[in-house]
Amino acid sequence: MIQNWLIALGAGAASALLVATVSTGSPLALPLFYLAPLPVLIVGLGWTHVSALVAASTAAVAIGVFFGLELLTAYVAGVGLPAYVLAYLALMAREPQPGAPLEWFPVGRIVLASGILGCLAVAALIPLVAGSVEGYQAALRALFQAMFEETPGTGGADVERMIDLLVLIMPPAAAVVTMVTQIGNLWLAAHAARLSGRLMRPWPDLAAISVPRPVAVVLVGAFIAANLAGGFVGLLAQLLASTLVMVFAFIGLAVIHWITRGAAGRALVIATVWIAALALGWPFAILALLGLAETLFGVRSRFRRGGPPGRPPAANDI
Repeated sequence: MIQNWLIALGAGAASALLVATVSTGSPLALPLFYLAPLPVLIVGLGWTHVSALVAASTAAVAIGVFFGLELLTAYVAGVGLPAYVLAYLALMAREPQPGAPLEWFPVGRIVLASGILGCLAVAALIPLVAGSVEGYQAALRALFQAMFEETPGTGGADVERMIDLLVLIMPPAAAVVTMVTQIGNLWLAAHAARLSGRLMRPWPDLAAISVPRPVAVVLVGAFIAANLAGGFVGLLAQLLASTLVMVFAFIGLAVIHWITRGAAGRALVIATVWIAALALGWPFAILALLGLAETLFGVRSRFRRGGPPGRPPAANDI
C-alpha cells in the first residue's frame, strides 16, 4: 500500500514537472505540456483509479504552490481532472451475474467522455481570460493583432479577416486539442501498462468502438444551438459540436480499421488515412461522416469480422 502511494506521488510530481516546462519558454515546452496527463493515466490504469486521483491531486497542489491559481485552474480543468475521469471510466466494470466475466465500460463511451471533458475544460478556462464571451473574444483579437503587428509588412483587410477567423475557430480548436491529447495519452498509458503486465482490464477491440445513436441527435442539437444561441450558451454549443465531430471521426477511423482487416495493403491504407487526417485536418470531417453513418446505419455489420485464419488477435490491430 505504501509503495502504491509513493508511486502515485511520484507520478504527480512528474505530471507537475511536465506542466512546469511552460514557464521555461522552451520550444519543447508545449509537447511536454501535452504529455502531462500521461503519468496520471499510467498509475491509474496500472494500479487503481485512487492512485490516479492521488497523482493528479499531488500535481495540482505543487502547481498551485509554485505557479499560482491560473496555472492550477488550467491543470485541473485541462489535465488532472480529465485524466482521472478517463482512468476511472477505463477501470469501471460490472458483473452481469455471479461468476460471469466482467463487462468493462465501453471504449467508445470513454472517447465520448473525453469529448465532453475537452468541451468543459475550455469553458472552465474562459473566466480566467475575461468575465464574458465578448471580453474573451476581444482578448483573443488583441492577442492575434499583436502577433501580426510583430511581422513587418502585414496589415489590411486580409489580416483582419484572418484574425476574425482565428477568433472564431480558436475555442473549438482548443477543445478538440484537449480531447485528442487526453485520448492519445490514454492510449500510450494503456500500452505502457500492458507492456509492464499491470494493465487492469483486457485490451479492447478498438476497431469496434461505438457510441449510442442519441449522440447523433445531440450533435445536431449542438450545431443548431451554436448558430442560434449567443453568449456563453452559444460558445458552449460550439465547443460541444466540435468535440462530438471528433468523436465521430474516431469512430470513422475505427470503421476503416475494421473493414480493412485481412485486406492486402491494409497497413498502407491505414497509414495514408492517418497521415492525411493529421496533416490536412479536413479529412477528419469525412471520417466524422463515416462515423455518423456507422452509428446510424451499422456500416461495419456489412463486413465480416476479422481477417483470414491465423491473423493476430484484435489487440494488435491498433
